[in-house]
Amino acid sequence: MLSVCRVNVVVNLQRYATRCLASIVPEVKVDDFDVKNEPVYQYLKGSKERTELEKALKETAGKTEDIPIVIGDKEYKTDDVRYQVMPHNHKQKIAKFYYADAKLVNKAIDVAVETQKKWDRVPIPERLRIWEKAASLMAGQYRQTLNAATMLGQAKTVIQAEIDSAAELIDFFRLNAYFLKEATKYQPISEDPKVTKNTMRYRGIDGFIAAVSPFNFTAIGGNLAYTPALMGNAVLWKPSDTAMLSNWIIFKICREAGVPPGVVNFVPADGPVFGDTITSSKYLAGINFTGSVPTFTRLWTQVGKNINKYINFPRLIGECGGKNYHFVHPSADVETVVNGTIRSAFEFCGQKCSACSRMYVPESLWGKIKKGLLEKRDQLKIGDPTDYKSFTSAVIDDKAWPTRGSRATSSTPRARRIWRLSVGGSAMTVRVTSSNPQSSSLKTRWTRSWWKRYSAPS
Repeated sequence: MLSVCRVNVVVNLQRYATRCLASIVPEVKVDDFDVKNEPVYQYLKGSKERTELEKALKETAGKTEDIPIVIGDKEYKTDDVRYQVMPHNHKQKIAKFYYADAKLVNKAIDVAVETQKKWDRVPIPERLRIWEKAASLMAGQYRQTLNAATMLGQAKTVIQAEIDSAAELIDFFRLNAYFLKEATKYQPISEDPKVTKNTMRYRGIDGFIAAVSPFNFTAIGGNLAYTPALMGNAVLWKPSDTAMLSNWIIFKICREAGVPPGVVNFVPADGPVFGDTITSSKYLAGINFTGSVPTFTRLWTQVGKNINKYINFPRLIGECGGKNYHFVHPSADVETVVNGTIRSAFEFCGQKCSACSRMYVPESLWGKIKKGLLEKRDQLKIGDPTDYKSFTSAVIDDKAWPTRGSRATSSTPRARRIWRLSVGGSAMTVRVTSSNPQSSSLKTRWTRSWWKRYSAPS
């Protein structure tokens, strides 16, 4: 017992001494700068960006990227081999990757914990410089590489890729750097600074942050992993299996920009293995998550059960799916309602947290809106994401089809198959109408909207 107490005292004294030393570090001076939203390219025929994109698409489609587990400055490859295939063409593998087991996840935790102590001492201006370099690389040299990986790996059309893996990702890096710069301007009030001066300094959290990112936005993957890192934390990044290639490219860009080894560790893994391992570590400082409600609930529950073992109270940040709706006023413009609803519900096959999944329409407008929705639906092209005329393409993988298609066909007799993609997917229209907002049909999980188009691998 005495030896345990002695060890705890030593550890706490070491941590206290580190914090005391940090508290007398001179006030941070950060040069002021402004940022603007990244422009969205149009990819018109004959444009420079279109030519560059088509070159990147050809290069990406012509190989299978071998993606290792990266912990610190070392790469690992296990016997648990996985592949990322094109959602719209299952025969085409674009990435080969490897699952980390619990032992490797624990190794990544150890590396992250040690790296964080050094990384947190890197001056904020230096971190801001690295983030700006990464954003510049994303905006220039690697813009179309990111877009090509997102189009082929996640079946996004050119515009959906451009607003995600280019514009939004770049904005995340530049704006988060700007927000950090602005935050450093604040200092507590000092009534008489000659006698007593109050100061505040932002510092990372002891331990590690686990970033668990989704398939549907490349930008979110980069944001979940690298925003905590910007603030002086070390991260274990578990990318989605179905966004592996685009996430890997982000990781490589950031390494090229100057993010040191061990600050962000690239750890593909089985979900439960990763979750069980990180939540059982006493060094868990936080979870940055985007994904399903059941998964986040499981992680939250595990953290609660283990709360007494952590050296910190872990921060849990989660964005999960919702039920976005359109509530149409009798004075609304019908064409605007139709176009807005079609885009919100069906762009990227409705695989967005913000996708419209309910529509409440006044009886006086229903006839016109119904007619407009049907007409617009029949004009939409679903096909290869590299076809500039495609409105949307296949859903992300075969797991997505049973949870949508089978429930729809078993629950609605009106559901019918209307289209089949020869190499990848199928589409389905489902309509559920009710004058009762409490209708069980509207509460069913599979119901995304009264009007929905499905596209999925067959």
